[in-house]
Amino acid sequence: MLVREAKKEELEVIAALEEQNFSDAWSLRALEETYGQKQASILVALTKLGVAGYCIVYTVLDETEIARIATDQAQRRMGVGSALIQYLIEKARKTMGSRILLDVRESNLPARAFYETQGFLEDGIRRNYYDTPREDAVLMSYRVL
Repeated sequence: MLVREAKKEELEVIAALEEQNFSDAWSLRALEETYGQKQASILVALTKLGVAGYCIVYTVLDETEIARIATDQAQRRMGVGSALIQYLIEKARKTMGSRILLDVRESNLPARAFYETQGFLEDGIRRNYYDTPREDAVLMSYRVL
């Protein structure tokens, strides 16, 4: 598996994965706008089958926030999410980053358990953060050593 920065021509595949994974999917246009932002990065995990997953992050000073992360449903449980997270951690170490932040739906117990296995800790709750459906967000972070 290879993790790298996404190429512009891969944004359509990422948009399709957004639709597959999220009730509030980002549009292709939103992804294109994000792709052009200096503080944003879109990463892809590639397997023999193509784009297996992606991660969209924003970096400000020494903190990186995961805005989106998802895996192709046909390629789940194959280490795609772990590869993306480990890439982010290594990148943060190399650039002297201090923390990686994220939020996750309170009801998304599999995702919360996954982040915990990657070393993320729960920091708090953001009430009524999500729409479609309305739900609290669990705030999590990883301290880069």
